[in-house]
Amino acid sequence: MVGDVPVGGDAPIAVQSMTNTNTCDVAATVAQINAIQEAGADIVRVSVPSMDAAEAFGKIRQQVSVPLVADIHFDHKIALRVAELGVDCLRINPGNIGRDDRVSAVINAAKDRNIPIRIGVNAGSLEKALQRKYGEPTPEALVESAMRHIDILDRHDFQNFKVSLKASEVFMTVAAYRLIAAQIEQPLHLGITEAGGFRSGTVKSSIGLGMLLMDGIGDTIRVSLAADPVQEIKVGFDILKSLRLRSRGINFIACPSCSRQNFDVIQTMNDLEARLEDVNTSLDVAIIGCIVNGPGEAREADIGLTGGTPKNLFYLAGKPNQKLDNATLTDDLERLIREEVSRRQDQEELVIAKSTD
Repeated sequence: MVGDVPVGGDAPIAVQSMTNTNTCDVAATVAQINAIQEAGADIVRVSVPSMDAAEAFGKIRQQVSVPLVADIHFDHKIALRVAELGVDCLRINPGNIGRDDRVSAVINAAKDRNIPIRIGVNAGSLEKALQRKYGEPTPEALVESAMRHIDILDRHDFQNFKVSLKASEVFMTVAAYRLIAAQIEQPLHLGITEAGGFRSGTVKSSIGLGMLLMDGIGDTIRVSLAADPVQEIKVGFDILKSLRLRSRGINFIACPSCSRQNFDVIQTMNDLEARLEDVNTSLDVAIIGCIVNGPGEAREADIGLTGGTPKNLFYLAGKPNQKLDNATLTDDLERLIREEVSRRQDQEELVIAKSTD
């Protein structure tokens, strides 16, 4: 449990991101956490590199509701302090803390407060001994590093942990996770670290995480992009949505457009995505520019649009419903989609009300 979010087992795959503000700037960090949470994040990680940042973390913890992970390296005193201040998970490698008494102090604090630990192995910061042994980062080196940290927790009888083994190279990451998944039962945190900018990082993450998730490997994910953390959450949910592992918001099915299109598909899609970002209700919406594939896609979706002449045909629940004019197409589609979302929300509330009677 990371706060009130279950990780592992049959729980939904949790989506998380990390703040990139100065943690000591409490107002800026709180604002970013709220934006990340609004985008759908289940968990948010915050870097805590100093005792000043730890004190700021305590103030941040009081102002937000989403579970927080403190990212800590080397200094066990920082871990002890954020444990006192209400952290929901510690991202700290026990082998990097130093003496055994320091490791014991952190583990005991985590035990006393039921705080899980994430062991985070990164190809860019492997231990020097492993660098010498393997010559370069390899899947086996990542796993050996993780097992060294796990052994420390085992010696202290601490099993409340999860593990990540991240590299910027997709196949190394995938191979490392497959190896560790066969050796431990604890949850795995997936990510392709330093994946790149928004476009290239999205592609790398989608391929790497998709391969693992299709293998049944992975319990929580972080898409690492050189972009706004809010975008990491959106991409994360899009990956899970594509794999039918979680559903949040609108799943758009849209043609790439061609000379057969009877309306501007690309502009219509851009406008709809921007206008409907606030919708969290799960909904399949097909936007197809012509009658070749349009009717088939529209019938399979919750809502569909098929381009036509002189007007476009709107489908609801797989059946033709009405015709829409190009001049007001985006406005009409937004209105009709929101009406369906509202209807579904009312239906859900009614079901909940009946179940509590």
